[in-house]
This record gives sequence, structure tokens and C-alpha cells, in this order.
Amino acid sequence: MKIYTKSGDAGTTSLIGGERVSKCDARVEAYGTVDELTAFVALLADEIRDDSRANDVVAELERVESELMTVQALLAVGCGGEGKIAPLEPSRVETLERAIDRMQAEIPAITKFTIPGGHRALSLSHVCRTVCRRAERAALRAAEITTVDGTTLKYLNRLSDYLYTLGRLLTERFKIEERQWIP
Repeated sequence: MKIYTKSGDAGTTSLIGGERVSKCDARVEAYGTVDELTAFVALLADEIRDDSRANDVVAELERVESELMTVQALLAVGCGGEGKIAPLEPSRVETLERAIDRMQAEIPAITKFTIPGGHRALSLSHVCRTVCRRAERAALRAAEITTVDGTTLKYLNRLSDYLYTLGRLLTERFKIEERQWIP
């Protein structure tokens, strides 16, 4: 099978179910941004993979990558594709919440915004967080024109919280001085 089909040369693509839409369609923008997020999450996992201080986090990030593939597929469903992709289980949101709670128990409370930086892994977690927020906004725009599963939207919202908390956890574990924004 060839990787190129030439069917998108005129600026359209197929959604799951066969519906052809513009590559500028809100659904394409949403699943494309989640695809970008998946790549950044993989990069973050690769960055910390060999560091014993983050072994538990790598497994979580790999699970998140798989869940993001499901999110992409759900956002790519068009007419005729309904029911072809199993919805994201609400337990996936709850798993993120438990991970956030576990991480928060390990880090000091904050009263100010934090500024990313000080270590590549920390900065990458914030890149993931900001791309996740953009993906969430894109998914919300898609939800204005088509049905988007509510668990998918909750998942993206909670994932950005997870990635922020992960950045703070890495700050603690890697003994990086946390920089707080003081206007």
C-alpha cells in the first residue's frame, strides 16, 4: 500500500465513515492538534525514560498516548462513521484525577503561577500542557458543528491539569528551583 493517495491534493480529506471535508474543517483541526499533542507526549516520555526519578510517569504517559489516539479517532468521525469507534471510558478521566491527586501529595502547594523552565523535561511538560489546551479549544470548536463525546472534552481538560501537575512533580523530583511569577 502506498503512503500517498493523492485524494487530498485538492484540500479535502476523509473522515471515519467516508465523509469528505476540507482540511480546514474544525474536526480535522481538532484531531490534528491532538495528533501534535500525542507526538509531544511521546517526546516527553522519551526525555525522561532513562531517569529513575520518573519511571512511574513514563508508563502513565504511554497510556495517555494510546488514549489520545482514541480521542483523535473520535474527533475524526464523520457522517456514516457513527458507532465505529468505541467512546472513551469515563474511567480514563478518573484515572487522570487519581494521578493528579497522587502527584499533588508529593509536591508543595503553590499560591502563585509557575514559570516553565529549568530543565528540558519540565519545559516539555509545559509544551504538552499548552498544546493540550489548544487541542481542547479545537475540540470545543468542533463540538459547535457536530457531536463530540463529552468524555472526550473532559479528558482533554483534565489532561492539561495532569500535564501542569506533572511539570511541578518533575520540578520537585529533579530538584529544580521552581520559578514563580511575581508581577
